[in-house]
Order: sequence, then structure tokens, then C-alpha cells
Amino acid sequence: MEIVILAVVIAVVALGAISGLVVSSRRKKRLPPSPPSAPSVTAPPAEPQVGEDAETPRAEPRRTIEEVGLPEPGAPTAEAATPVAEPPAPVLEVPEPTAGRLVRLRGRLSRSQNSLGKGLLTLLSREHLDEDTWEEIEDTLITADVGVTPTQELVDRLRERVRVLGTRTPDELRALLREELLRLIGTEADRVIRTEGSVTAGGAELPGVVMVVGVNGTGKTTTTGKLARVLVADGKSVVLGAADTFRAAAAEQLQTWGGRVGARTVRGPEGGDPASVAYDAVREGIAEGADVVLIDTAGRLHTKTGLMDELGKVKRVVEKHGPVGEVLLVLDATTGQNGLVQARVFAEVVDITGIVLTKLDGTAKGGIVVAVQRELGVPVKLVGLGEGADDLAPFEPEAFVDALIGD
Repeated sequence: MEIVILAVVIAVVALGAISGLVVSSRRKKRLPPSPPSAPSVTAPPAEPQVGEDAETPRAEPRRTIEEVGLPEPGAPTAEAATPVAEPPAPVLEVPEPTAGRLVRLRGRLSRSQNSLGKGLLTLLSREHLDEDTWEEIEDTLITADVGVTPTQELVDRLRERVRVLGTRTPDELRALLREELLRLIGTEADRVIRTEGSVTAGGAELPGVVMVVGVNGTGKTTTTGKLARVLVADGKSVVLGAADTFRAAAAEQLQTWGGRVGARTVRGPEGGDPASVAYDAVREGIAEGADVVLIDTAGRLHTKTGLMDELGKVKRVVEKHGPVGEVLLVLDATTGQNGLVQARVFAEVVDITGIVLTKLDGTAKGGIVVAVQRELGVPVKLVGLGEGADDLAPFEPEAFVDALIGD
């Protein structure tokens, strides 16, 4: 009996479980599908209530223009009110002092020129100085552009002194050669650049006037600019006259040189009248009270007679203001005898008072100093020894000869 009752209880329990599963399944089928999940949106923080966190940010009320500090509509901005800074003034260069400049450049000169001196010393040091040796000495001097007549004079004096001297030590030969070369070049000539002004009959002070002449390609315009530096280094005020109006960019080149040391450049239109530019430059120099006016003249080929006449006209027009104190002829030292031809032509047109030898540190021979002085009867006053701005030096015979023969 107990077994029958237990079986009935188990059957009732099993039937109840099955009924529950069926009901649950039907409910699931009747429910609608779940909607797709929407993206979460963070709500703005609510205004904090009393007692809530005081650090919670709160919306600030809008401020007025005055409170913010912005300009009123139409008022100038801070950037517009700020004045534009003026560009800095150009820094003027300070040229090297001219005193002893050739001595400082001696090393550069000796590297390219001492073959003349060393060659002569080697020949003179031979135990027997026969005729062949003296002919070699003559050839060495002529090859160095000394010129035939000066060469013969030097050889004759060396012959006599060596014969009297007898035994010759290297130091004696060097001293002998130095003395004779100095005698040939000349130590008594006045090599000062004449830049002194003058006074008119009415008492007006005029600046010194220096004309720079020469064939294009010799470094004439560059020499004029470098000469301005030499004069500024010596404490003089300078006005430049760009009267080389036939060469493109000559005026710009000269103006650049002048601007570096504070020298003003007077110029005219390209292809204009050179004499007119030179006249205006001197007039401006008088108005400014300048110490010196440097005039860079036209330098076309010396074989063109018309241009030579133009050069004479420039000088005559300038002299309407006052005298021209210096006429410097610029020669390329590397051209040798061709430079002497140029020198003769220019000397026929204007009275040359001094010579400037450029490119003396290149392939030039040192003897050109002797030859051109003999040709014109005027001294070498300046020499160019490189491309640097301060490589134009007053000519000093002693320093030059020492560079030729070495220590």
C-alpha cells in the first residue's frame, strides 16, 4: 500500500513539472522582441544643490565686452596700434688702418714675386761670374718686366760692385742686391695721395678731387671703392662720383663699395654724360663739406679716340669747381708691356700724377713697378695685392724689395 501511495506522489510531481515547462514556453513566445540598444548619452551635469560637491562646474553668465576686455566694434586692434619697427641701420665696416698695410701683406706678395729676387741671388752666388752668367741675369730682369734700359743700368752697377767686393757671402749679396733694387725703384719719390682741398677767391672751401682712370678690366671701379676705404680709414669723409656711365652696373658696384663705409655715391642715368656726373659729384661734395671726392671715369678701350677725348672733357668740367689734385692711372700688373702702351695713351690725354698697380699678387712680375715709373716719370702710389676689401696698400719700396728677395 505504501508503495502505491509513493508511486502516485511521484507521478503527481512529474506531471506538475511538465505543466510548468509548457506554460513558461508559451509566455516566451508571446513577448515582443527586445528593442536594439540605443547609444548612451551623457546628460549635462545638473546645477549643484546645497550641500552637493562645490567643485562641480557650473555655467557662467555671459560677460560684457567691457568685462572681457575686447575692443569695441570698429576700434583699432592692438596689432594695428603697435608702431612698425624701423629696419636697423646698416652696420658700417671699419677699414684696416693704412699705416704698414703693405708690410702686413708682405707674405702674400713674396709668395708670387720672390722668384725674381731668388733667381738673381742664385746667379750672383756662382763662384765664377762669366759673361754667360751676366747674360742670364739680364734675361731674368727683362723677363720680370723691368725693361731693357733699367736692366742694363742695374747689371752695370752689379758688375762693378761685385768686382770690387771680391769674395761674396750670401748676406753680402743680399744686402747688395737690396740696395741696388731700391736705387732702381726709387725711395725719394713723393708717393702721398694728394687729397687736400683748396679755397676759392671768395673764401669757400673745396674738397680734394681725385680722378681714377684706366681701361675696363684693370680693376678701376673696384680700386676706386677700395681707395674710399683707405681714405675713410685715415679719417676723411668721401663722396663718390660714378662717372663710368658706359659700363653696365658700374654705378651699382661703386655704390655698394661706398655704402659699406658710409660714403655717398652720386650717379646719373646709364649711358649719360660722364662729365655731368663728375660735375655733380664735386658740387655735392662742396655742399656736404666732404674732404675728398673720388671720381670713377669711363674706361672703354684706350684705342677709341672719342673716349679719350671724353676723359679730357671730364677733367676740364671738374676744374670749373676747382683744381683736380690727383689723377691715378690703374694698370693691371699682369699685362706687362701692354700696360705700358695703355699708360702712354692716357698720359697724352690727362696729366697722370700716380699709378695704381692691381693684381700684383697673381702672375705679375715685380719689375713692372720699375718699368712703368720709368715710362711715365711718375711714381707707383698704390698696389693691389688680392681680392679682399683692404688689400689695396700704399706702395712702400722697402717692404716691396724685402718681399722680392726674401729674408
